[in-house]
Amino acid sequence: MSGQFRVPATYMRGGTSKGVFFRLEDLPESCRVPGAARDRLFQRVIGSPDAYGKHIDGMGGATSSTSKCVIISPSDRPGHDVDYLYGQVSIDTDFVDWSGNCGNLSTAAGAFAIHAGYVDAGSDGVRTVRIWQANIGKTIIAQVPVSGGAVQETGDFELDGVTFPAAEIVLEFLDPADEGEGDDGGAMFPTGNLIDALDVPEDLVAGGKLTVTMINAGIPTIFVNAADLGYAGTELQEAINGDPAALKRFEALRAIGALKMGLIDSLEGAAKRQHTPKIAFVSPPRDYVSSSGKAVAAADVDLLVRALSMGKLHHAMMGTAAVAIGAAAAIPGTVVNLAAGGGERQSVRFGHPSGTLRVGAEAVQQDGGWTITKAIMSRSARRLMEGAVFVPDDTI
Repeated sequence: MSGQFRVPATYMRGGTSKGVFFRLEDLPESCRVPGAARDRLFQRVIGSPDAYGKHIDGMGGATSSTSKCVIISPSDRPGHDVDYLYGQVSIDTDFVDWSGNCGNLSTAAGAFAIHAGYVDAGSDGVRTVRIWQANIGKTIIAQVPVSGGAVQETGDFELDGVTFPAAEIVLEFLDPADEGEGDDGGAMFPTGNLIDALDVPEDLVAGGKLTVTMINAGIPTIFVNAADLGYAGTELQEAINGDPAALKRFEALRAIGALKMGLIDSLEGAAKRQHTPKIAFVSPPRDYVSSSGKAVAAADVDLLVRALSMGKLHHAMMGTAAVAIGAAAAIPGTVVNLAAGGGERQSVRFGHPSGTLRVGAEAVQQDGGWTITKAIMSRSARRLMEGAVFVPDDTI
């Protein structure tokens, strides 16, 4: 006996993230339901918790973009093909966060539904895969290209933050708002305001007030103005991630915002809700050079956005945060909308550390409030490896 057991799995890139994908029926029986056994399995697959922060003994890549596991299963929900459940595995702490979705891996979820045999590829063209996002209870529609009875994975669609081109997959996030928890967490704007003056300690922000937009759309997100934090909005990863004091300040601000949004009951609760909410800073357009060395001109974007995920600045942009950006940009008067020049809009192109991304959102005002009917963006996905992962027998 090797002392290990094997679990069929597929390693996939989706958008600017990658993760280990499982069919529900392939998991050990004790891991087919939520609980400690499932968490331990996913942690061991990824290689967490890792005090070294490297994930040498697992499939993870020691970043928030690569410490992910996904379970796909046939859906019993009418009008849906598959259920998609996502776990964000903490790198260095004993924790799996199930509180939100990964928009990038939503792309791979649509493709994997066909790879796994849950959705028939059918004739050449584009296959519509209707996904139930089980973490947040929302519908995602993936338009997956197919050719020769299989997913078409190669193509000429380029995505900033991904080195090689691939086939384009269009995602529609239906009614992406209202995914919060708590008494007020279910509202798209939990406080009822497009803009709030958040009370914060003066050692975090001079004056003790921070102008923010807090929105539940795609994923709960706290948007702040870059200038209010002393940033230009053109920063790349090292400028933030190499500054421990800055990361500590962002986490403190995120916890204060999460409490105001009704997502946690105390500031200490943020430590057990690392995946949500996100915190991002925005600024009007300006020229900068992306992490790949590509020049991004101010004229090519509507605004700049930098977002943090799991306590670090993201190398590009989380898909769900892109939905939040599109939703907030579509609603006149938010911090995001004002940074983009104000007014009504149905799409926005923003600059992020790796380049640019366009996202569309349809906003409707009803009874004095705003509703986002859907958000749309293009990503790509590709299988990197398929077979089985091996996990020590004593894991579960």
